[in-house]
Formats: sequence, structure tokens, C-alpha cells
Amino acid sequence: MKEILKLDGVCKEYGIKGFKNKVLRDVSLTVNEGEFISIMGPSGAGKSTLLNLVSTLDKPTKGTILLDGVDITKVKNKELSKIRRDNIGFIFQDYNLLDNMKLMDNIALPLALGRKKTKDIEDKVKQMAELFGLSDHLKKYPYELSGGQQQRGSAARALITKPKVIFADEPTGALDTRSSSDLLECMTRANKEENATIIMVTHDAISASYSDKVYMLTDGEIKCHIEKGNSRKEFYSRILDLLASMGGAR
Repeated sequence: MKEILKLDGVCKEYGIKGFKNKVLRDVSLTVNEGEFISIMGPSGAGKSTLLNLVSTLDKPTKGTILLDGVDITKVKNKELSKIRRDNIGFIFQDYNLLDNMKLMDNIALPLALGRKKTKDIEDKVKQMAELFGLSDHLKKYPYELSGGQQQRGSAARALITKPKVIFADEPTGALDTRSSSDLLECMTRANKEENATIIMVTHDAISASYSDKVYMLTDGEIKCHIEKGNSRKEFYSRILDLLASMGGAR
């Protein structure tokens, strides 16, 4: 199985000498192609910091981060921008769709910026729209869509370039239960059908139960992880037990 992301001894500190705050401590983690993992932990555990490091938005104080075999801790900013454009997709809590563009144009944007052929863009937009249940909404503007539809549009846009890895930061945080379920089922389908590699940060046990593995980050360290069996319901129960044993994840 191909390694897409590998962290080895990653540490992150902020501040000046004598007043340093150690946010991450010796974090090591390997994510293989086609995996869907969740990272959970209490507020202040370092989840957002970890996500910023692996998504090239920040650099560690110490350690290495290999993204598809490239040590992104040693890459210059110009090359990082290219890696971000070609290899990484983002799904944020806020939908970040452009209000003056129809949904089809929002989804197509990464390919349009990459100067892809019009026919190829149209075909790919239709494929992503079908995958995310948006085929009937492509000609609508974001303000005409529900929050769940907007977030699925954001996810479709993140996947349209077929990036090496998708980073999802609390993607269901602004959604109701039904919309969250719809989004997570679509993400799972993308994971299985498109072999999308997904790393999701979440505090929500229900959301985490859609993934294949859950890693618990506490006090800047990955304390443990659990893997899904055959049942999502059983996995959800085990996640709750893990959170209880760790003192909760909020």
C-alpha cells in the first residue's frame, strides 16, 4: 500500500526562548493512499496546528513530513504553492463558495485556474455533481442552496482535481444532523469509489465513525488510535468509549 503522508518526530513550538509553548510533541503518523482517517482530541490538543502542518500552511519546529514522498518541511514557498494546488484539497467548516458564481462554476474553479480544456472541465463537473448529489443544482447560485448543498459543493470542488489528499477541518461544524449525514455519506462514497485519501479533524463522534481509523490527539501527542470493523454503529460506540476514557474531546 502506497504511503501518501508520513510524519516522523514532528514538533511545533511557539514563542521565544524561555517562553515557548509546545503545541505538538514528537508526532509520528502514516497515512496510506485511499484511507479515510479522523483526528480527534480536546480543545487545545493541537488538532488545527497539526492540520496546518500537513497541509503545507505552516512548518514544524522539528521533524519531517513527507507528502507523496516529498519532504514538505524543506520545500520553498513557491514550490509549496504548486504542491498545494496540484496535490491537496481543502474542505473547511465555512463553505467558501463565491457568491457571484453559479455552483457549476464554483466546482469547476480549480480546473479553470489550471487551464484545463472546457470539455474536460464540463465532464468532470458533471461527475462530481452526481457523486455529491448536486446534479439538479448546478445552475443555482450559492444563496439559492441550503447549507448542506453548499458544503457538498465545496467538497466537490476540493475533489475535482483528484488531489493526493483531502484535508477536512470540522466539515460538519455548521450543518444540521441530516446535512451532516448527507455530506459524510458522499465523502465516504468518494473515498471508496474515487480512492480519495481523506484526513478529517473533528470533535464529533458521529462524524468520526464514517472514517476507517480514529487517532486521539491529547496534549500535543497521539495517544492511541482505533480502527473500524464491519459496523459503523459499533465503531461509534467504541469512539464514545475512547472519548470517555480520555476525558472527552471538546
